[in-house]
Amino acid sequence: MPKAYVFTRYGGPEVEAFADVERPVPGPGQVLVAVRAAGVNPVDWKQRDGHLAQIVPVEFPAVFGREVSGVVEQAGDGVAEFAAGDAVFGNTLAGGFAEYALLPRELTARKPDALSFTDAATLPVAAATAYDGVRPLGLPAGATLLITGVGGGVGVAAAQIARHTGVTVIGTAGAGKKDFVESLGVVHVEPGPGVADRIRTAAPDGVDAIYDLVGGAALEEAAEVLKDRSKLISAADGETVTRLGGSLVQRARDRAVLEAVAGLAASGALRPYVTRTFPLAQAPEALRAVEDGHARGKIVIEVDA
Repeated sequence: MPKAYVFTRYGGPEVEAFADVERPVPGPGQVLVAVRAAGVNPVDWKQRDGHLAQIVPVEFPAVFGREVSGVVEQAGDGVAEFAAGDAVFGNTLAGGFAEYALLPRELTARKPDALSFTDAATLPVAAATAYDGVRPLGLPAGATLLITGVGGGVGVAAAQIARHTGVTVIGTAGAGKKDFVESLGVVHVEPGPGVADRIRTAAPDGVDAIYDLVGGAALEEAAEVLKDRSKLISAADGETVTRLGGSLVQRARDRAVLEAVAGLAASGALRPYVTRTFPLAQAPEALRAVEDGHARGKIVIEVDA
């Protein structure tokens, strides 16, 4: 039977396990994919912890993973866009740390030949979230964007997407990520108390927009430097950003966004920055690398064909 990495109830790493699972059968509007790679994201361990139980309820055992790339095994009824043998990537319906995964047709896209399966697997969550945050800001070339938490997967992608359009990017990240952040062409600012003053020093003419990926006190203080709060977007803290006059990022969740970020990646404008890969047998280690909070760029689980 196919292997998968699951969590058997809400809790910490102790509730994780490998399991033999039935090969999924695609329903109407679904695509069955033989997984070649699966991206690892903070949302994976947060879902296991139960933080998202009210938003994304699961049935146990629940398979980890929200984004994959692979090869179509079977298309469900009503799916004419994809056929067996097509190389695709997208968002999963019920987990992707597995040998097989189900994807909804509207969140599945063809993998460009120029992209590896590993790189393509990083796009549906972090890169798409970055795109959905940067695009609505409508910043012209020469504008300045502040990204809080720029050193993580979403921040790295958002910085590249913004800079591709000629926007100057300032980003907060820990001192340990300074060199990495600056390698992206981003002006690094250390977070913590007094960050508003450090941002003003880095951007004497002010910032035109903020894309927040941290929330809480970090968002509160960073917002002090922005006059037009309609240009304040958060992917981390809906309650705080709304109170400050901004808005939570609105996810498009459609194939058009997947195709857009794939095009940027294939052209070289968006580098996935996969910094570590693990085989499926080392899924626990891959999760710990993200859960510990020190990962740079993206972590990917690779699955043998």
